[in-house]
Amino acid sequence: MGALGDVETQVKQLELAKMLSGENDRRNCFMDINAGAGGTESMDWAAMLLRMYTRYCEKRGWKVEISDAVPGEEAGFKNVSLHVQGDFAYGYLKAEVGVHRLVRISPFDSNARRQTSFVSVDVYPEIDDEVKIEIPETDYELKFIRGSGAGGQKVNKTSSTAQLRHLPTGILITTQTERSQSANRDMAFQILRARLYDLEMKRRADVRNAAEDQKKDISFGSQIRSYVLAPYRMVKDLRTGMETGNVDKFLDGDLDDFITAQLMGVKNPSRAPPE
Repeated sequence: MGALGDVETQVKQLELAKMLSGENDRRNCFMDINAGAGGTESMDWAAMLLRMYTRYCEKRGWKVEISDAVPGEEAGFKNVSLHVQGDFAYGYLKAEVGVHRLVRISPFDSNARRQTSFVSVDVYPEIDDEVKIEIPETDYELKFIRGSGAGGQKVNKTSSTAQLRHLPTGILITTQTERSQSANRDMAFQILRARLYDLEMKRRADVRNAAEDQKKDISFGSQIRSYVLAPYRMVKDLRTGMETGNVDKFLDGDLDDFITAQLMGVKNPSRAPPE
């Protein structure tokens, strides 16, 4: 049984490695926690999730910094942003994107009524701020041709117009405004770098938009996970069906089983492993 257990563990590790093979999975990431429907209750719930994720990251040996926070009027946070640095931080934490629902007896209600609160979590990979545009010689073709200006102009009489083609993207730059080949060449490369920078910015926007598309309204019926503290105690992931009755341990950052189940596409496991 020991050998069989080792094999099963290795298989699970390989499956998880496959699920963490995305382009950005190894990157650091940013996490946004935003209070939704529920007022002060939701702002306090946002603070609870901040603590939960901070504990989770610390257990994995990741560095966590609050990059921005807007406190609530009475308690918690309206929103808070984290910068998480560590191997596969984005790969793991992307499993937490969505709306988190809390049911409990309100600590802010003098009548001790049960309240439901909602908080959304968004995660996106860190992309280097400095974009380095390197253009290998194998990626472009440069030639000089006669210009196409009005007849009689010098631009037509000499082959000083630079025509620069970027092979991977098909971008074609033609410059003929400068007087010399070298000046037109430099201008062509300057324009190409600007075009490539623009493409990179659009790609980053697409990555961010893809993450935004996973988010839903921060309200009832859109949650990915429910946390119930009263009248019973349970955490249940509505995507995988995984649940646990040890709510305190979960809120203390013990998220591994739930995150792994989501990343591996496990559906309807019986329960989280016994304590």
